[in-house]
Amino acid sequence: MQADAPEVIPAPARRTARGSRPGTGPSLLAPGAAHDPYRLYRILREEYPLSYDAPLGAWLVSRYADVTTVLSDHRFTGFPHDSVPRGGPAPLGLCHGSTLCTPRKQRRAAIGSVPRHMAERIERAAYVLAHRIAGRQQADLVEEFCRWLPAGSAADKPARPYTTRLPRTGTGTAATLCTRHTGLRETALACFLANLLDAPDLLAALRVEPALAVRAWTESLRRDPPVQVVLRRTVTEATLSGGTLPAGATVACLIGSAGRDPQRFNAPDLFDPFRCDQGRSLTGPAGCPAVVLGRLEAQQGLRALLDAMPRLRWADGFRPAGTGVLTRGPRALLVRPG
Repeated sequence: MQADAPEVIPAPARRTARGSRPGTGPSLLAPGAAHDPYRLYRILREEYPLSYDAPLGAWLVSRYADVTTVLSDHRFTGFPHDSVPRGGPAPLGLCHGSTLCTPRKQRRAAIGSVPRHMAERIERAAYVLAHRIAGRQQADLVEEFCRWLPAGSAADKPARPYTTRLPRTGTGTAATLCTRHTGLRETALACFLANLLDAPDLLAALRVEPALAVRAWTESLRRDPPVQVVLRRTVTEATLSGGTLPAGATVACLIGSAGRDPQRFNAPDLFDPFRCDQGRSLTGPAGCPAVVLGRLEAQQGLRALLDAMPRLRWADGFRPAGTGVLTRGPRALLVRPG
């Protein structure tokens, strides 16, 4: 999935010490960042791994090692409140940060599997949507598929399939908090389909071996996460590779940058589900209901599309374009179904 033609990103101010003074690096809110944030991320990783973004009001952390530290280390907590747990909300944005989705709570409560009736409903919805557009000359998968499949998954009470062993809170269950928000699952699904449509040979392989969809889904979340920035706050002073953060500082973890850090991933800009260095540390709590649903929607959605449209491909002359900084994904996916 390509970016729109980037606008000019203003040159950052001259530094006096790496990461030691505010306002030394480029801002996430700079003109052009919404069109091509990955160029900005590269500048930040290489030249300003820890810098204060004054327009955003937060310290930017861009390297994979530093981002994973901020998301898991006890020196950092949720933002804006301590009640937001470490490790959540999930970097990919499908989990909304319930304390029931933290690893300790997951061990106590057996969440992480989708009941059969819900899996059947997802499969049925995917096939209905796919067959509705199969006979057309052209269709937009964002408008006609990605926006409807997650909504169909949450058609009835989303908490019910997961609540048999989960305690209730004043605002509902973990499933209620995480699965009632479908917008980010829509964006994640759109990014996933865009990456696959850019790789016709991979699509052909998936027709033969559908199990590869799980690796492709994980790879898409690494390369093109729907949520690009996750906020945290320092509990105490903390030193990272680019410098030292003061206590009480707001920290913006650049998930989109971490997923393309060449110090962690070989050829990080390449979409490669077969990569040997595929990691899951940026994909969020494995047992979160929304994370599980997102993966299942991707698998069933892809299978339905390929079954209904064996020759599915991009519409003539169309190229997908991701937009956005805090959240990011393609606004349209124009395809030829037949």
